Amino acid sequence: MTQLDSTRTGAAPVRALMRIGIDIGGTKTDAVAVTADGTIVHQLRLPTGFGHDAVVETAITAVTRLAELAQVEIGAFASIGIGIPGAVDDTGRVSHAVNLGLDGLDLGAELSERLGREVRIDNDVNAAALGAFHLLEKPDTYSMAYLNLGTGLAAGIVLGGRLWRGSRGTAGEIGHIPVDPNGPECPCGQRGCLETVASGSAIARQWPSDDPKPARALFAAAASGDSLALEVKQRLVENVAAAVRILVLTVDVDSVMIGGGISSLGPVLLDDVRSVLASWEAASPFLASIHLSERVNIVPADFPAAAVGAALVGVA
Repeated sequence: MTQLDSTRTGAAPVRALMRIGIDIGGTKTDAVAVTADGTIVHQLRLPTGFGHDAVVETAITAVTRLAELAQVEIGAFASIGIGIPGAVDDTGRVSHAVNLGLDGLDLGAELSERLGREVRIDNDVNAAALGAFHLLEKPDTYSMAYLNLGTGLAAGIVLGGRLWRGSRGTAGEIGHIPVDPNGPECPCGQRGCLETVASGSAIARQWPSDDPKPARALFAAAASGDSLALEVKQRLVENVAAAVRILVLTVDVDSVMIGGGISSLGPVLLDDVRSVLASWEAASPFLASIHLSERVNIVPADFPAAAVGAALVGVA
């Protein structure tokens, strides 16, 4: 697996075919410079600004600082790619990135003009899917789904070594599959979507907390015997398992990699999800035959999947 290496600034710069990848999140921006094989040679984190101008400047600052760390001109990088929340079209226009205060920003065109070279933009979940696939070091014949558990729930699918977007770009939007027709209203306009029971927003609605890491606080409270926390945690885990089942049964991917903010729980979450899948396999010969519980894994918490994937988006 790719090893993080952000300590090479004192060594001779690695100049050949370095790529830049930037993951612009709602509060922080992760940026990396990687070699042609995806090895991280420089890495930095910045606070993300809010609104059109601030987001653009955050991206410019990240590129500039990475160029300084690598001791090269910006034009010497082989490519620049950015992953960002929200809908992104083929031109790099970003819409509906509410957490960033964006609605209709031509980010690709603006950054390309400011930096004097092409900058490619993609949705952050798609970028993270490419990063997670790279981490696996599998051949292009291997298929993978990246299940992002953040404020919402969505997936990115990699087939044949490339992102599979579907006919209209909605492949992987499994968070908006209704699982309870009488459930709470989803921001998408439907009721009882998977996202309403298996996401950070689902935790916040069902188990409000002032803790800066509410998922971790929920699991800790459940472990101490809090009855409501136990109920919310079990509902979360069962529906994350359901998301894994949906991805395998619809696309039959070789593996599902869990990422996103909630995945920072690590083995605690993974073990619980596998346990639910194993219980379903015990009751269903069909599910047992496809080895669901063996197909799921988790992205290491210290691996910047979306930033690494963004570097790969830049040359996709």
